Amino acid sequence: MKIAVVSARLHEAGTVGGAETLLYAFALDAVRLGHEVDLLCTCATDHRTWENSQPPGVFARDGMTVRRFPVDSRDIGRFARLQIDLSRGWRLSRDEQEEWLRQGVNSTPLVEWLRSGKGGYDRVITGPYLFGLVAEVCRAVPDKVLLAPCFHDEVFARVEALHDAFRGIRGFLFNTDPERELAHRLMPGLSPKVEAVVAMGIEPFEVSKTAFARRTGITAPYVIYSGRREEGKGTPILIDFLNAYRRRTGRDVHLVLTGSGDVALPPSLAPAVHDLGFVSEEEKREAMAGAVAFVHPSVNESLSIVVLESWLARTPVLVHAKGVVLKWQCESSCGGLWFKSYPEFEEELTTLLDDPGTAAKLAEQGRRYVLRRYAPDAVRERFRAALEA
Repeated sequence: MKIAVVSARLHEAGTVGGAETLLYAFALDAVRLGHEVDLLCTCATDHRTWENSQPPGVFARDGMTVRRFPVDSRDIGRFARLQIDLSRGWRLSRDEQEEWLRQGVNSTPLVEWLRSGKGGYDRVITGPYLFGLVAEVCRAVPDKVLLAPCFHDEVFARVEALHDAFRGIRGFLFNTDPERELAHRLMPGLSPKVEAVVAMGIEPFEVSKTAFARRTGITAPYVIYSGRREEGKGTPILIDFLNAYRRRTGRDVHLVLTGSGDVALPPSLAPAVHDLGFVSEEEKREAMAGAVAFVHPSVNESLSIVVLESWLARTPVLVHAKGVVLKWQCESSCGGLWFKSYPEFEEELTTLLDDPGTAAKLAEQGRRYVLRRYAPDAVRERFRAALEA
């Protein structure tokens, strides 16, 4: 088949995002399955400004053709006001919903390329659900679209204009069972031709638990977080809880961060935080392997790739209990613990510090789970079946 994968940003160095990673993995798997693949993306790299920082054009990469299209001009002020209204739980009129989508991330040239039929695509894979661009792709070629929505249980997922755009598409590629269940709660009566839980394959790896300490000189016990640092990812909770833990217990537990975003640190915690910024995959995995735990306090995830990577690095995880998918990952694997409040966080982190046998058992159970459920061949087979259904 001829397949188009539409991603708002190209997955490349300096572009951090689970959705971009997932979509690029779909594109690579389609190439490995023998299909002809075009990856359609915008000229933007920054997920905050969405400025056209790269030139439009066509080039080859990893066995596929990449086509870049410019982002439409937008009224950022108007978009922000509508976004705030939605965040407050206010109900927008249908016209306001459409304007919110229009003033978000869009690329008219990209959508027109799809609508023209010049690409000759049999399937069009896109996501996540939040972007106006994704809604327009679904409207342009609904009979060809397989949407990887990356749904979160949040106010934005309840916008009726998005539901209308998604109801007529060919099908969905979900990351987890809880995400599929959420989709049916959000859109009662949903009955697509294709409804598959596919997720993303993770190549197994081996990594030394002592390499990070040798390379960096960080010998204190530490927890790690990787990804975007922002309120939606729960990083302020992690900062507050770890600072309280150090004050209450007197234990010198540090925090290692990789990824992007500003972090406001209290003076008492700042000396114990090591912000590495962007690092190589090998460096990230070494940091994961040496940690007491990977802590993921987000409540808005459709699948956590970094949690899966932590288990492969033989490190247990601590997640927020209100993160339905993260808790489901821990329950399904028996590879981690979850906390609803600071007292639970304190008790669980202390357990992982003082009981290495329990920590190692959780980590090993998580690793076996990833090797079984997210083996690249198993995921590729689920993906193949969804494409051909």
